Amino acid sequence: MNASLTKKANVDVPQGKGRTAAEQVLVDYISTIAPLSEAEIEQIFEMIKIRSYKKNKVLLREGQIGHTCYFVLQGCIRQYYLMDGVEKTTNFFTEGMPITSTFVFDNKGSMFFLVCSEDSILVEGNQAEEHLFFEQMPRMETLNRMGVEMELQKNQEAFAQFIMLGPEERYLNLLNNRPDLLDRVPQYQLASYLGITPESLSRIRKRIIKK
Repeated sequence: MNASLTKKANVDVPQGKGRTAAEQVLVDYISTIAPLSEAEIEQIFEMIKIRSYKKNKVLLREGQIGHTCYFVLQGCIRQYYLMDGVEKTTNFFTEGMPITSTFVFDNKGSMFFLVCSEDSILVEGNQAEEHLFFEQMPRMETLNRMGVEMELQKNQEAFAQFIMLGPEERYLNLLNNRPDLLDRVPQYQLASYLGITPESLSRIRKRIIKK
């Protein structure tokens, strides 16, 4: 199997209260929304499901009805569409980023693919598990709404920047905000993400190096 259940697994160096570095990513993310008590943190990890996936594992295919939301603890997940048989990369989800969409809740087929670009460790859950989680931890439902609003704002800002910025400005923006992607994903996928050809990306990088 490509997926394995990882509950308190030794996936990284322990942090704080016996948590791994991967698990700490989730704690840090929630803490940006509101402080958590140690008891709340422990309850969260008792209830959530953490799975590890190998590189190239397809989490979702175009047309498939998805019922699972994810949160990246470790690794990189690529989102892409197929247009006339050509892959168009639209996002890379890395540590500390949730992966969700309205299709999870409206029972419609996905318009895109989700694939692990690296070996990845993910929190995952479906709608039924989410309801149970919120029943037992009502405060988390409020924090979840706040998190959704925060991610929506980020996505709107990212889309606006993509529309308003030219290719070189998009690359510089990526260099400033997500430099890790330069070493983590192939150049042709990075070029697709920036809306340019690999050749254009190569020219942009050479110009910037010369400056």
